Amino acid sequence: MTATSLDYEQLKNRFDAEGYVAIPGFLAGLELEELKGELDRYIAQRVPEIPRTDVYYEDRNDPGTLKQMARLRQHDVYFASLISQPKWLGLAEALLADKAVPQELEWFNKPPKIGDPTPPHQDGYYFMLVPNEAATLWLALDTVDESNGCVRYIPGSHRKGLRPHARTNVLGFSQGITDYGVEDRKAEVPMLAQPGDLLIHHALTVHRADANPSDRHRRSIGLVYYAGRAQQDSERLAAYQKELNAELQGSGKV
Repeated sequence: MTATSLDYEQLKNRFDAEGYVAIPGFLAGLELEELKGELDRYIAQRVPEIPRTDVYYEDRNDPGTLKQMARLRQHDVYFASLISQPKWLGLAEALLADKAVPQELEWFNKPPKIGDPTPPHQDGYYFMLVPNEAATLWLALDTVDESNGCVRYIPGSHRKGLRPHARTNVLGFSQGITDYGVEDRKAEVPMLAQPGDLLIHHALTVHRADANPSDRHRRSIGLVYYAGRAQQDSERLAAYQKELNAELQGSGKV
């Protein structure tokens, strides 16, 4: 799928109304295979060299339990280039109605049988932006369904502000919504996806995912873009990251 084949106006309208949008087959064929190959290279060659706080495992002693890699663009030329490609950047700018500032590129996995649930949260709680205008572009690398921990969105939740969060015990998702209840779960929409399908959500869209009790991986990458009009509280963010890194070092999973 090319950027010119996308109906940006239609996608923007849906994004504004629901807080998320899905684009089937955003990457396919050689594009998708190239990305998967570069991720395999990164895991084999770069992971042993990068800071341990940017690589998370369910079990540090078992490489097969790799669950998350952060800051790929800071550690690798290929991924620094990927996040700035017009195909991705142009879509983010259309949805944010602003210049999109590439911020983060992460890899996620829920390993078979042991992948933990992702607590309900809003990405904007981590971003610390004013205004809280950003988009996460989440690309499926495996078949994703309700049996291996698909993403679940609450439509329209991005229009209701930031909800209270507190610390969780989930590595890689240190904050979760504290007042998530029955009505929230009733409103959830499970997002099924095939490899190459793209989900995009607003920084304030409430979402979560179940554990992965299946025998299949649930891998994805997430590209984060801030709107040009958004300003970050850098001092508050630095203090939070310092505290978080200290906790990660003591967790035995990085």
